[in-house]
Amino acid sequence: MVSKFREKFVLSKQAAQKCDGERFNLRKLNELQVRKQYQIQITNRFAGLENLSDCEDIDRAWENIQKNNKTSAKESLGLHELKQHKPWFFEECLGFLDQGKQAQMQWLQDQSQINVDNLNNVRREASRHVRK
Repeated sequence: MVSKFREKFVLSKQAAQKCDGERFNLRKLNELQVRKQYQIQITNRFAGLENLSDCEDIDRAWENIQKNNKTSAKESLGLHELKQHKPWFFEECLGFLDQGKQAQMQWLQDQSQINVDNLNNVRREASRHVRK
């Protein structure tokens, strides 16, 4: 019984965290002109919603409000552009990986102190390089 509740709770939490993929550039609201333009667009759109009848379905009214907010934000603020991250795993990382495999194979064949030190040095250099 408890496990079914946990599964449903986790699924509902995951569904609530999903976004529709549109993220607005909210930093533009710091600019006075953009903020005023956004406020004017919102008030104009809500003035149009007041003309609708009160007997309309509440879900439809909520959808209209959401749609008006999104279109106003998209027009005045624009969408937030995600940063393009540079790839961190490239040819040099492959070289360190190969060196680590060779050092580990040497250590497995002969577990002398020299091979242990060599393996530790290679691992240390690889982790330093990846951190950069």
